[in-house]
Order: sequence, then C-alpha cells, then structure tokens
Amino acid sequence: MVRIGLVKLYDYASAVFAVAMSVFAIYVAAFGVFDNIIVSGLTVLLAVLYGFVAWRGNEDAPEPRWLLVLHGLMAVAVFALILDWADLMFEQEMFFISISVWQDAAAWTAILLITYLTYRFFGIPMVLVIIAAGIYVLAPSSLGGGNEHWTRVAENLWFSTDGVFGRPVEVVGRIVLIYVILGAILQTAGAGEVLLKMAFAATGRLAGGPAHAAIVGSAMFGTMSGAAVANVVSTGVFTIPIIKKVGFTPRFAGGIEAAASTGGQIMPPVMGAVAFLMADVTGIPYLNIIVAAFIPALMYYGSLFAFVHVEARRNGIGALPKEQRIRLTRDDLVKSIAFWVPLGVIVSVLLTGRTAQNAGAYAAATAFVACLILFPKFRHPARWLEALIDAGRASAVLMIVVAAIGFVIGVVNMTGIGLAFAEGVLAYANSSLALALVMVMLASLVLGMGVPTGAAYLIIAIVLGPAISRLGVPVVAAHLFMLYFAVLSSVTPPVALSAFAAAPIAGAKPMETGWAAMRLAAPGFIIPFLFVFHPDLLLIVEGATLGGALWACAAFAVSTWGLVTGLGGWEGERLPLWQRAIRLVAGVGALATIPGIAVAATLVLCGLSLQRRLMSRSAAALQQQRDATGRST
Repeated sequence: MVRIGLVKLYDYASAVFAVAMSVFAIYVAAFGVFDNIIVSGLTVLLAVLYGFVAWRGNEDAPEPRWLLVLHGLMAVAVFALILDWADLMFEQEMFFISISVWQDAAAWTAILLITYLTYRFFGIPMVLVIIAAGIYVLAPSSLGGGNEHWTRVAENLWFSTDGVFGRPVEVVGRIVLIYVILGAILQTAGAGEVLLKMAFAATGRLAGGPAHAAIVGSAMFGTMSGAAVANVVSTGVFTIPIIKKVGFTPRFAGGIEAAASTGGQIMPPVMGAVAFLMADVTGIPYLNIIVAAFIPALMYYGSLFAFVHVEARRNGIGALPKEQRIRLTRDDLVKSIAFWVPLGVIVSVLLTGRTAQNAGAYAAATAFVACLILFPKFRHPARWLEALIDAGRASAVLMIVVAAIGFVIGVVNMTGIGLAFAEGVLAYANSSLALALVMVMLASLVLGMGVPTGAAYLIIAIVLGPAISRLGVPVVAAHLFMLYFAVLSSVTPPVALSAFAAAPIAGAKPMETGWAAMRLAAPGFIIPFLFVFHPDLLLIVEGATLGGALWACAAFAVSTWGLVTGLGGWEGERLPLWQRAIRLVAGVGALATIPGIAVAATLVLCGLSLQRRLMSRSAAALQQQRDATGRST
C-alpha cells in the first residue's frame, strides 16, 4: 500500500513538473528571457525534478520501493544544489566571490545526478560520452588528458554559463521547447491523424501505396516532432500494420517507417527545431538554412520513394484496390488547416525580422486556436492539460540530455580538444578532403548514437566542426554535413534507435530492422558529400548557380537509380549479383566531380538497363514464337 501511494504521489508530481515546464516555456517564448540565470536554472531544475519522479520501470520489472525513495531524496538534493548554484551566480554578478571545496564537491554531485538521469532515459552510449569527457579533462597531460584540477572543472562547468548551464541549455530553453509544445498541441488535437489520412489518400494509386504514405506522413509530422523515435511510435502504429498487410516483409515495414521518421528532422521548415540550433551556432539566418536544406530533403525522400517502388515491383505488390483507397472529405481538408497555417505563421513572422522564439509562440497560439475551432474534442480543458503534460515530458527529457551535453561541450571548450581533433584528422588524412570527410562521417555516426538529434548535432558541431572548417568547406555545408550524419545515426546499427522502436510494432527482429532501415537510407549517406563537392545544391553558398544545382540533382538522380536497383536487386526482373555490384559502383561514380567519370558511370548504368530491356524483349519474342509453334503443331 505504501509503495502504491508513493507511485501515485510521483505520478501527480511528474504531471505537475511537466505542466510547469510547458507553461514556463510558453512564457519565455512569448515574453522573452527576463534573466538568464533564472530561465536556465528553472528550466534545468524542472527537468531533473521531473526525471527523478517520472521513471517507474515497467510492468514486468517495476522499481523497488527503496529506489523510489532514493529518487525522491535525489530530487531534494538536486533542488538544493541548483538553488545554491543560483544564489552563487547572482552573488558573483555583484561581488568577487570565493567558492569553497564543499561547493565544488556539491557541483560534481549535481553533475553525477544529471549523468544518472541521462543513463535512465538514454542508456549507456550517452553516459559513455560524458564519462569519457570527465576522464579526459581530469587525466594528467602525460596520459594525453586535460590535466585540470577537479575544483577548477567544477567552477568552470557548473558555477558558470559555459558548462551545464551553457549555451545549449539557453538556446533549447529559449527557442526549441516552444516547438515541442506546438507539436504536442497538433498531436493531441488529432492533426497528426489528418496528416496521415492525407498521405494515404495522396499515395493510394502508387504501387506499395501504404509504404509511400508512411514516407509522406512521417515527413510532415517529423519536421514538427523533433524526435525520430517519437515519430516512429506515433505514426508507425498506423502505417506499419498496413504496410505489412499489402505484402511487404515485417523488417521492410519497420525499416521504411524508421527511415522516413528519421528524415523528418532534416525536412524544412522546422527540421525538428534543430534548424534554430544551427542558426544560433553558425550565425546563419534561419531562413537561409531552410532554403539550403530544402532540395536535399526532397532528394532524401525521393530516394525512399524509389526504394519502395523497386521493392513493390520485386514482390509483385500493386496499388491498393480502388475500393480500399482512402478518400479525403471536405472536413479533412479543412482540419488540415491546423497544420498548414502554423507553418505559414512561422515563416511569415521570421520574414518580418522577429526572433525564432516569437515565431514559435505565434505558431503555437495559432495552432491552439485553430484546433479549438476545427477539432471539437480539443475544446475540453482536459485535452489542453494532456497537451501540456505531453509537451512537458518531452521537453524535460530533452533538457536533461542537453544539460549533460553542456558538460561535454564545456570540456571541449576548456581543453581545446576540438582543435586537437581537427589537427589529428588533417594529419591522418594527409590533407585529403574526401578521406577527412569520411573520418568525420564515422565520428559523427558514433557520437550521435543513442542521442537525440539536437543534442547529437551540438556535440558533433563543437568537436568536429573545426576539422571541416580547416578544410575550407563553406560553413552551411559543413554544418549540414554533420547534421545529416547526426540524424542518420538513428538508423545505423548497432544503436539504431528509430529502427529498434519500429521493430516491435512490425513484429521483426531489431537488428534486421536496423540493417533494413540503413539500406533504405543509403542515398542519405551520400547527400552530405554533395554539400561539399557540389555546394551549388545548397543555393545560398557564395557563387552558387542554378546550372550547378541542376547538375547536382541530376547526378544524385542517376546515383540513386544505381544504388536503389543495386541494393534492391531488381529492375523489371531480378538482377544477377555481378550486375548489382556494377550498379552500386556506377551509382557512386555518378557523383564524381570529374565530369568524365560521372558521364562514364551514367553510360554504364544506361547500358546495363538497355541490355536488360533488350534481353527481356528477346526472351519475350522467343517465348511468343514457341507458343505460336506449339499452337500450330
């Protein structure tokens, strides 16, 4: 009974903290940051308090009572520690202060508590990054470490605005959280279901229509949600069963949903709110970033459409029968306004020169009013509370990992390891741009594993950004390169979180689903290299031309053709292994910056397709001749 009462108390407390988190985020977005210390401190405090009372284990393995009590004590401790932090931060604004050894020890205690929460919500991979940063900054220089004293680390990374409470916490709390709330309003009201219905209606005539619908729906909703796993869970429960029903394998159904949901974070105009982080890190206007990201995002989703088409033809899956296709009603079209108008408000407000947080506040208010008008069920205050709780939960979990990332970024800034890494990459790659980019790609995939996209991008940009910049790559190209691989780490085994979330819904093995998702997203691993070798694709890069952008699009189309048919093993008929291998090589070769190689690769692909068609016609003619001979006999 005592345990049940404690669990109930924690449930109420977690709901209160979640609502407080959402309300505070709305206030900050609408009225601005009145004091950085209060805003950053309160945002982190609400997040960690929620974290300690929200985790309950699961039905099969509930947390024991002693652990629940310990979590409560940890929540009280972190409350006291952050209050002490705020008091000291206010004091040092007016006076020179002396931080005691006990306060330094308390700072490390707070960092450890945040690391513990990071483990509970994000698992081992992210914790390993934090531990590695901590070991590095304290290790002696003889072992290659930062050789910093533990008290100095505490003072720089806790009692300052360059560590846990640094720029990531400030930007996410000020800008990103309002977009999490916007997504929660739309999802709670039912706008997500309308978007899926529109996607199914738009793709019903295509072979393998439900798989195409998953791509369209996940792209539209994913740009708002900002979390690939959340996108998989919210849309996958509708799309995956239908994809399986029409004939696709379970692992393909899970893979396509994972790949499509992951891509939502590179889809303008919101890009899962990571576009605002990039604008803050690079100083490039937000509108310029979404212009640069638009064509590449279409290319990524176009490649997924091509994969679905090939897979559908290979398995003999046609379009849905006419009577089974979803038809949009006037009511559906009207309700979709709740999604389209807020997007228009975001762009319109930004065009007036106002901040991204103002745009988010106006968009959230517009979405709320539109949902009140268009969705009768949303008119009940209980649904408003549900939206606030859902948004607060997502915001708190995001803020926990962002605070942990602040510690890692603080270590990077304190020790200069980013520049050292850049020099190491350049030395190892021997100033070869292609090899250096491959090394950055691999490092990005590793650093991004198991981490939300926004947090992964921040780590990668700080650690790896100097390496690409030293190679003379344009800033927007460099940061989009890192962002894409931060996103794609979500479908890259062995820690393919999106695919692992889709696997149980599809009834497939997690690792098989992960490899299927990675295969489907294969062209996405090529697109970032286009940013560097074909920068015209980004449109806003200095010297970009329309002709150069069209050339890059054509090269990618040819490359996708080679990759999709090579990996899918189908182009009108099953392809032999040798031809699949040649197609893969030619697909990569089509992207070469040397025109001769690109043209040769294109001609090889055209020749293989022509040879297949001629052989198919010859076989069909021979069969007709045999049939005619049989009939005459």
